[in-house]
Amino acid sequence: MTAQAQPRPDARWVRPKFPADSVLQREIARRVDEYFERSGLSPRDSPQMYLKTAMLLTWFVGSYALLVFVVSSVWLAIPLSLSLALAVAGIGFGIQHDANHGAYSKRPAVNRLLGSTLDLLGASSYIWHWKHNHFHHTYPNMSGADADIELGPLGRLAPSQRRRGVHRFQQFYLWVLYGFLYVKWHLVDDIRDVTQGRVAQNRFPRPRGWRLAQLCAGKVAFFAWALVIPMILHTWWHVLLFYACSSIVVGVTLSVVFQMAHCIEEASFPVPVAGSQRVESGWVVHQLSTTADFARGNWLLTWYLGGLNFQVEHHLFPRVCHVHYPALSKVVEKACSDLGAPYVAHRGAFGALASHWRFLRRMGQPG
Repeated sequence: MTAQAQPRPDARWVRPKFPADSVLQREIARRVDEYFERSGLSPRDSPQMYLKTAMLLTWFVGSYALLVFVVSSVWLAIPLSLSLALAVAGIGFGIQHDANHGAYSKRPAVNRLLGSTLDLLGASSYIWHWKHNHFHHTYPNMSGADADIELGPLGRLAPSQRRRGVHRFQQFYLWVLYGFLYVKWHLVDDIRDVTQGRVAQNRFPRPRGWRLAQLCAGKVAFFAWALVIPMILHTWWHVLLFYACSSIVVGVTLSVVFQMAHCIEEASFPVPVAGSQRVESGWVVHQLSTTADFARGNWLLTWYLGGLNFQVEHHLFPRVCHVHYPALSKVVEKACSDLGAPYVAHRGAFGALASHWRFLRRMGQPG
């Protein structure tokens, strides 16, 4: 098992270049290999993962069936709507994320099948593959290359981005805007990215044939179960209201988890050396300096977030199933300590949240 190297860039794309990490990259990979050899565990195809998948899908189907086909009282619909929203986010964290990284199973067909759960949730797994796997994972926190820190004029998430007067209040209002992430994903982001053939400043091949059919079918399937079927059984404006509220919960949940791992005071936001596309630090050091763990001792949160509170381990070994991240974090942290490499971890989730709030405030201030 080796640390995931950056994808080979297309000559048409303007992408930063990393020098070799050599010693650090090899040592971390060696120690992780030793862990799997010593434990006898497989990096993928974990029985825990299959059980977890069944639990998350049962949670989703049960919440949806009760909300749409059984409950008629608004007071019962509210908690079920919340439950459905959390189940949707849980599938995003705990199933599709591993599957679309190829970390769920050694069998590509299994990864494709479970990765398609993202399409059923209204977002394209094809676009995700490029936006997340290639561009975010290679260039985290690099403005212009990592679309996850590009909020346009509404927010400033990197020192290199232009500061506007409204940003002095972003530590207050961005939490509200986070709620629109999921709806924007459904209605804007995928369509815009396919039309432009570009994510941030990175170009990617537009989907064709089966890939395009899967994207379109996913959108149709999502709006069918999320809006059309409920509107057959319930008042249309009730359905739209609950869709909006559930989407806000999903959007805030997804956004905040990402922000606690990358947009915090302790993270760096590297830029290429002036006049070139060369990055000063190697790829592994770049991942370590732009990414942080949090709440590593909270097993329930780890289960629900699909190990995404172990972002350092995920960025270094994205093709390893997340059930191994708690154990790997000890291996990686020790290697970083021995070799003098950075390693950031917040003890709890609230500490990471507070750091994100302070980061937003600092990014909004002049100078």
